Amino acid sequence: MNEQDSVWTHKPWWCQPWSILLTGVTLIGGSWGLLRMVWLTVIVAVPVLTWMVFFLLVYPRLMVKSDVLLDAVPPQRE
Repeated sequence: MNEQDSVWTHKPWWCQPWSILLTGVTLIGGSWGLLRMVWLTVIVAVPVLTWMVFFLLVYPRLMVKSDVLLDAVPPQRE
């Protein structure tokens, strides 16, 4: 898969891998830093980590397998 076919080229800045990681780490770290309660941090971490795994690992693979990206990229003019 080249850069043109990457799922990330079709996403806005707030849906890029770096922003997903930064948001997830901030939410989990912030819950621990503010409240210092393990049980609450776990309650925050489980859905956030699920969201991160889906959008960073599962979703890009599904898009490549489905060939949606090839249909979304307009043909280049020569």
